[in-house]
Amino acid sequence: MTGPRTAARNLVRNGGCVAGAVLALLALAGCGLAGGPPASPATTTGHPAPLAAASATPALSPSMPPCPSRPAGFSCPMRLRIAEVEHYLRDRPGVTGVVLRDRATGAVWRNSYAGTQIYMASTSKLAMAITLLLQNEAGVIHLSPADWAVMYQMLHVSSDNAADDLWFKYGSEFYTSFFGKIGLASAQYLPQAGVSGPYWGEMTCTAEDESRVINYLLDKLPAPLKNYLVHQLRHVAQVQHFGVWGAGRASQPGNKDGWSVEKPGWIIDSVGFAGPGEEYTLAMMNSLNGEGGYADGTQTLTQVAALLFRGHHVPAPHVSATP
Repeated sequence: MTGPRTAARNLVRNGGCVAGAVLALLALAGCGLAGGPPASPATTTGHPAPLAAASATPALSPSMPPCPSRPAGFSCPMRLRIAEVEHYLRDRPGVTGVVLRDRATGAVWRNSYAGTQIYMASTSKLAMAITLLLQNEAGVIHLSPADWAVMYQMLHVSSDNAADDLWFKYGSEFYTSFFGKIGLASAQYLPQAGVSGPYWGEMTCTAEDESRVINYLLDKLPAPLKNYLVHQLRHVAQVQHFGVWGAGRASQPGNKDGWSVEKPGWIIDSVGFAGPGEEYTLAMMNSLNGEGGYADGTQTLTQVAALLFRGHHVPAPHVSATP
């Protein structure tokens, strides 16, 4: 996310591509899939298919680490991967809130920062799109062909100008009065120079809120609206190929990412889904707090998704902070 045209913001528009690769593999022998649907074609390439949520704990070989007892409801392989994520995040810069939900079993893992208020950056654009689609469906507004084209740009390349167009066309109250209904229970609106009232680019919420929004999308939207948004999130431009995208092609991920520079420093967020039938949702919010930059944040969130859904680290994402 870069600065809105309505107010100058201190954002980096041409950050360099992330260099290097993290190729260390986790020592999780035997932590493959448990149950679930037939393996995807990607299984033959050496990448495991997305984890299925088995309720039973499989027998462990002597070479496997003990299976953690928590979080409940996840398979042993997934609990081991969650433990690895917790270990990984201890040494990463800033504060990272994470919420993982298995929609098949209802199991949820929230890390210790899941309730921390962090800037939403461009993830607020997903809440805007849900609001626009529902209000259009209800006949409250009538999206024109131009509106649909602008909304596509807002979701696909995370265009700030597109978000501005739609925000100011319908007014802040149109959105803020609806956001609580779709999951943004603790959203807060900060002042923005040159803007009267709440503004999409100056909002904070928690990873818990982001998790509720993506699950509202998948569980409560009418099928045509859900299918539209799932398709859009699965086909975002390369600028958004980080965060949940780290789950890998075999997991069919979709995400809405956000990146900005705020008072605490760089903010990197990602919310989306992965797995057959969008089985898992993952919400991640990283406030670097002056301890790192864009590359650090995108690396952190991408590796969290890779550890959860692939079981190992992956090369650093080749993305840069462009509009």
